[in-house]
Amino acid sequence: MSKGWETPTGYPAGIQQKILSGALNETNKRGSRTRLLRFAPVSTTTTPFVHEYWEEVFLFSGDLTVGNDEHGKGGESFKPNTYACRRPGALHGPFQVGTGCVLMRSITFDPA
Repeated sequence: MSKGWETPTGYPAGIQQKILSGALNETNKRGSRTRLLRFAPVSTTTTPFVHEYWEEVFLFSGDLTVGNDEHGKGGESFKPNTYACRRPGALHGPFQVGTGCVLMRSITFDPA
């Protein structure tokens, strides 16, 4: 857990990933990927986005608030051992983390 972390393109500082498996081509909308995401304490994103893929998320540790406004207010808080599955077209985020968190995120583009 101490090596192999990097900040994903387009993500703010304080959010890092470690790719576990898969090959994902986001441009051609093919493939799948499983990765760990690590949010440093007091990490925040400010803009929601729309999924173009199926997503499964499992929160291993820490705290994660989803749906806060651009000032970090509001949203729904989640604790460890929370699982979520979202379909393509689902609005997601923004995110706010208080003490930091680690989650596993698996995404798959629907081949249909």
